[in-house]
Amino acid sequence: MARDKKTSSGGGFLETVKTVVYALLIAGIFRTLFFQPFWIPSGSMKDTLLIGDFLFVNKMTYGYSYASCPSLYLPAIGIDIDAADICGFLDGDNTRIFGSEPERGDVVVFRHPLTGRDFIKRVVGLPGESLQMVDGVLQIDGTAVEMTPDGTFEEIAQPQGPQRLRPRCANGPVGDGGTCVKEKFVETLPNGVEHSVLNISRQGSDNTPVYEVPEGHYFMMGDNRDNSSDSRVPTVAGGVGYVPYENLVGRARRVVFSSAGSSMLFFWTWRADRFFERIE
Repeated sequence: MARDKKTSSGGGFLETVKTVVYALLIAGIFRTLFFQPFWIPSGSMKDTLLIGDFLFVNKMTYGYSYASCPSLYLPAIGIDIDAADICGFLDGDNTRIFGSEPERGDVVVFRHPLTGRDFIKRVVGLPGESLQMVDGVLQIDGTAVEMTPDGTFEEIAQPQGPQRLRPRCANGPVGDGGTCVKEKFVETLPNGVEHSVLNISRQGSDNTPVYEVPEGHYFMMGDNRDNSSDSRVPTVAGGVGYVPYENLVGRARRVVFSSAGSSMLFFWTWRADRFFERIE
């Protein structure tokens, strides 16, 4: 009887291990092929995306490349596994399997060309185009996009998210608890896509040289134009530069969950009005 009990216990343990392994494999395949979770860590895409928004990125939209493989970055416990560590053998030819090209205005998660970290920005420039910022207005092939004033974007001036980042304000400096204001515009891209952009102040990134987007690359910008590290700054200077086609991970279409606090467990900081909100 004791032997049977011991055998049963051992068999139960092995079944549990197998179940966990199978679950991890299924989750890994699902994350690699279909959807990748993404948590918004910074304010570079305000007010389209806020710090603490949680979404799933559709990997099927643009097909698959080395960037479709999952990465895991947990610096607190020394884990740093990049997509290139797993699927690096697919890197380098700037092609995709079952690939389709992004459209101007898509909000896209991509691998940073130098660091490999996941970034989220909006596609504003396509291969072969010339882009420039003139007095804060985007110019595509020498033509200014339409910018329509749309009031202001307001938020509480306080540390935001797990990194406790403080917002920049057009009416700043603003003390804790005050109202942080940014100018808001509706930008209409040449293909008719309309989206919100914010302006904080006049700064160097409002007037740039002309950028010639290479073939097989895309020009990305954040909607919070004065608070975004994007394609306006080359990778060698700490920016994003031009993003290769193979570095695209997928398209973001909808916010699933949102929390204004330092932890998603703080239910009193949840933004229920943003649950399942469509990303424009």
